[in-house]
Amino acid sequence: MTRVVHVEHCMGTVCTIDIRDPGRWDEPIAEAVAWLHHVDAVFSTYRPDSELSRIHRGELTVAAADPAVSEVLELCALIEEETGGYFTARWGNRIDPTGVVKGWAVQRAGELLRVHGSHNHAINGGGDVWLAGEAAPGQPWRVGIADPHTPGAIRATVAGRDFAVATSGTAERGAHIVNPFTGRPATDLAAVTVTGPDLTRADAYATAAVAMGSQAFGWVAELTGYHALLVRSDELHDRVSGSPPMGYA
Repeated sequence: MTRVVHVEHCMGTVCTIDIRDPGRWDEPIAEAVAWLHHVDAVFSTYRPDSELSRIHRGELTVAAADPAVSEVLELCALIEEETGGYFTARWGNRIDPTGVVKGWAVQRAGELLRVHGSHNHAINGGGDVWLAGEAAPGQPWRVGIADPHTPGAIRATVAGRDFAVATSGTAERGAHIVNPFTGRPATDLAAVTVTGPDLTRADAYATAAVAMGSQAFGWVAELTGYHALLVRSDELHDRVSGSPPMGYA
């Protein structure tokens, strides 16, 4: 099996690019990595020199910033409407689109690889995963979903071709997702994993579902083209919404 793997520390996490096509991929990988670092330079909330930090300090306007800022904010507004406001990039007088940026950046990196001829690859940006084509001829990609209550254990497995997997929850960073309607951390759900055709929305939908808490069970069941695994914090039960064509095991 042909395989090229590159690991890069970026956007405050580890990003892995795994290409399963024959050929030399040094330059396409370098282009994808440069894109991810560019996104970090624009949107990082930890770097004082990022464009987002400069916007917060009033040193830069959205209109004068990198065009990616306006693109992402428009996308955030659409997703806010789709989630009934449970996903939002607006917090008082500040904007924070980071809940959508990582998934958006990873999927765009995958599009760059596809332009260069890679039709079979996986990109994992800190748990936001885009999977293109197949892991090997005739073999779908398989992704294990971690059990938030048992470190190192796998709760479920999803397999398929050309799909995204994104997880949000409290297992690694605690109750860091805020319900925008109450202003309090969301604690009902330990983890939400969303799969579907678009990583940007899978990532944002997972975050929104955690913010919703118990209401998310009904909401995810109505999503078109996306499927979710929700795990309660109290471990009473979990639920897989829909009947995913890629199949949960």
